[in-house]
Amino acid sequence: MRLHVCAATLKGKRAGSAPFLPPPLAHVRCILCLLSRDTGIYSRESGGLHGTVGESELNKNPVEGFSAGLIDDNDLYRWEVLIIGPPDTLYEGGVFKAHLTFPKDYPLRPPKMKFITEIWHPNVDKNGDVCISILHEPGEDKYGYEKPEERWLPIHTVETIMISVISMLADPNGDSPANVDAAKEWREDRNGEFKRKVARCVRKSQETAFE
Repeated sequence: MRLHVCAATLKGKRAGSAPFLPPPLAHVRCILCLLSRDTGIYSRESGGLHGTVGESELNKNPVEGFSAGLIDDNDLYRWEVLIIGPPDTLYEGGVFKAHLTFPKDYPLRPPKMKFITEIWHPNVDKNGDVCISILHEPGEDKYGYEKPEERWLPIHTVETIMISVISMLADPNGDSPANVDAAKEWREDRNGEFKRKVARCVRKSQETAFE
């Protein structure tokens, strides 16, 4: 299955290949195209995000396992993302909803990402906020854990964010956890309590995916 941020993959024959796409995301559109068209901020001419990775590039190299759409047609800066749990991981089969909130000065600063679906993961805090390097404010890490190039850079896109989040699900970082309890279980009881809690979240996500 191939779901990604741009509407082109959901038109014509491909529309029938997206069984997990719920009605709220039936009119998925590309944030790159919308921001460029409706705000004029990130146009190809300005050398902004749309010029860096445009719709045609996303069509050539779509990211497996996610789709995204506006929460409110009148607000271009708030998006709902649907992430399919990566195969061959504990999260396989899950259908996880999250919100991406973009700042007004995007792409100079990163969006914030929050899972709406309950998820048990070392790098997602108990409120659903995602904590990964690519979403941290640009520049030096005052604690010295991250290099500047590991943090947010204006060249990052929705595509690279989603690749990082899907990678996070497949390979948690237990050394810098947002959920200390999940990280402890992942290190010490991965196939026991941690696996049971993740399985419960996967089942719950399947039950609520189309609400």
